[in-house]
Parts: sequence; structure tokens; C-alpha cells
Amino acid sequence: MFLSAELYRFAQTQTSNPTGFASHGDLRKKVRDNSPMLSYVMIFAGYLAGSLSAAIITCRLMGLDDPRTQGSGNPGATNVLRVGGKKAAAITLLGDVIKGMIPVVAAQMMSAPPLILALVAFAAFLGHLYPVFFGFRGGKGVATAFGILVALAWPVGLALLATWLIMAKVFNISSLAALVAACLSPLFMWLLAPQIEFISVAAVVSIMLVWRHRSNIKFLFDGSEGKIR
Repeated sequence: MFLSAELYRFAQTQTSNPTGFASHGDLRKKVRDNSPMLSYVMIFAGYLAGSLSAAIITCRLMGLDDPRTQGSGNPGATNVLRVGGKKAAAITLLGDVIKGMIPVVAAQMMSAPPLILALVAFAAFLGHLYPVFFGFRGGKGVATAFGILVALAWPVGLALLATWLIMAKVFNISSLAALVAACLSPLFMWLLAPQIEFISVAAVVSIMLVWRHRSNIKFLFDGSEGKIR
């Protein structure tokens, strides 16, 4: 009787999952149960995704010079606009946003808890700043920061986009618009998605964005910062 019961349970398992591999539902349950290994994998995958520099890849595919050796030397959409034109810049911008969104959305689909979501988001942002595939020399992180924040809480993303557009329209300076939006991101997160893990990552990302823009801040004060073309 005992053997029959064991065989029945085994048959039921094989019927529900004949491949023998963990199903999507099984993986989601493991993440919900705080499986450390899966959490580490998601965070590391987020960093690798962030390390894919859209600016460098786009310029290579389009036969343009490496943006790190041209213009401001920053591998980001604004510098690509200067050295490669609007099409290359648009592709770069979209790529940097998407690579920030995908790891966070994937973690959400796995029912990852808020802390893991925040860590995955931060890992993707760090990947853009310090990409393992490109000598740890990355961009300033504005587009990727937008991608991770809109994935964590889309109302915050809309608020940030509106802020950037208004500031860019009024002052016609991309870096100033980005800095204002970055500084407001923890406030928007607190108002629209009051989750302590999300507020914390927004605050840390905001501080790092300001630091990465320190040369732009100097140019803003002396009046030499470039305008949006």
C-alpha cells in the first residue's frame, strides 16, 4: 500500500511537470520563499543587462566613432546626438531605458519581494555606470535610472518624464532637466509609491546621478553648459 501511494504521487508529479525541470510557478514560489540563489541570479542578471552600453553598441553597428572618444566622452544619448545625429541618439536612449526596465519587470514576474526588486533595479543602474563589458567606463545613468524607476512604479516614471520635459522646454538644457528630475525622484516615489525599499533606491540613485553630473553642475554655474539642439 505504501509503495502504491508513492508511485501514485510520482506519477502525478510527472503528469503535471513531465520535463522534470522547474516550472515558472515553481520558480515564482522559490522567489516568494526568499530563495537566496535565485535572488542573487536576478541581481547579477540585472547588472549584466545594465552593462550593455546602448551608446557604444549603437555607434559600432552604425559605423560611428566610439562616443567615449568623441564630444564629451560620455557614452550616453546626449553625446551620441552630438557625434552621430538624432537617429543614433534615439536608439541609444531607448536602449538605455529598456535595459533598465527588463530586469526589474522580469523580477516582478517572478514575484520577487520589494527588497529584491530594489536591488535588481540598483544593479542594472550600476551596470550602466560601471559596465563589465566595456572596461567599467559607462555613462551618467539618466536614461537607465528612468527605466528602473518607471519599472518599479510607472506613475513615478510619468512624473519624472513630465518634470524633464517642462524643465527642458523652459531652460533648453538637458543636464539641468535631468538633475531636477533626479532630485525629485525620491519625493515622487514617496508620494506615488510609498515603499521604503523603492524610496531608498530612488534616493541613492538620485545622489549618484548628481555626482556623475558634477562637471555639468560646474558648467551650469559658469554659464557654459551646452543647450539642447
